[in-house]
Amino acid sequence: MPGPEQPDRDTQPAIARANWFSDLQLTRRGLIVKKTGRRIGLAEITPMEFIKFCLYFAVVIVKGLYVRMMRPSHLAVWFAPDRPRPWYILWSAMTLSGVRFARTPDEANVAFYFEDTTQGDPPLAGKLVQFNAACNDISKSRVTDLFADVSGYALRLDPETHQGQAVEKSEANGLHDGRIVQCPCMPAPGKSYQRLIDSSDGTTAFDYRTTIIGRAPRFVLVKTKPASNRFSMHNDTVVYRQLEEVFTSAEIDIITRFAEAMVLDWAALDVLRDAESGRIYIVDVNKTDTGPAVDLSWGDRGKVMRAISTHFLTMVTSAAQPSMTGTAPQAARSAREPLRSGYPIETPRQV
Repeated sequence: MPGPEQPDRDTQPAIARANWFSDLQLTRRGLIVKKTGRRIGLAEITPMEFIKFCLYFAVVIVKGLYVRMMRPSHLAVWFAPDRPRPWYILWSAMTLSGVRFARTPDEANVAFYFEDTTQGDPPLAGKLVQFNAACNDISKSRVTDLFADVSGYALRLDPETHQGQAVEKSEANGLHDGRIVQCPCMPAPGKSYQRLIDSSDGTTAFDYRTTIIGRAPRFVLVKTKPASNRFSMHNDTVVYRQLEEVFTSAEIDIITRFAEAMVLDWAALDVLRDAESGRIYIVDVNKTDTGPAVDLSWGDRGKVMRAISTHFLTMVTSAAQPSMTGTAPQAARSAREPLRSGYPIETPRQV
């Protein structure tokens, strides 16, 4: 007996669910994100952090309603296979820019591949420009290999031949399971091994969360935490900084060309600066970043909201123009830029 007829993805694209809570499962140990299996408990978010997020969420809702009434964009984006929920920064960018969520590609001006997974298969979007569709692998190994191509120096290492300490972390995105190991050692299945980048001043570790919109870096969130607890999800401080306050022109060029090589229309990069050499290293890519960080001041949250809404609206508006749609322009958007290596290392910025 033949099985049930499968839908034709060309003619019957999936409709992302609108019910926020359908993504979550309540357990005794906290909430579970069904798709990724990620747990959201007290270890991941404290009650105070949850309260701060709720306040931020309320502000975004009010600002979004004002924009819809006073400055409507008349643009719509179709997200597939999933629709970003309020805990993703992309949801804030949509709300604050006045762009609508489209239920189907026919209602949309552009499409967006959104899936909280390390590797995925973007659904077809017809003739619509589809953001992030050409980046369907953000595993640690791919990130480190492309970074080496762009920067001219390596982050990835062989744990069986390396002498000294290294960082072991899962290839999968968002697990926050990094730990320091002593090499040489046997590689564990599903793990990636990187140089140990000492991004601290001996006491405080610094992490430069850099937001990519339209394949270019836009701003930096400088995060600090104790050097002894550098892999923790919780930060001591988070502040908003312009790119030029943190990176040199050569470093901004490295980050930009990395975004082009990864074909990133929207993402957040984790960038570390090695205290000994002064070099920057892109250690992680997150296309479905959450936040913004609850430890930001309200003034800095306002700067983040203005930046993401402005750059996101510009990106969507440009792609929605008639000259930007169709097969040829979409292929051009997916084409990778030629890479070059051997960047000069300028004096690093002091933050």
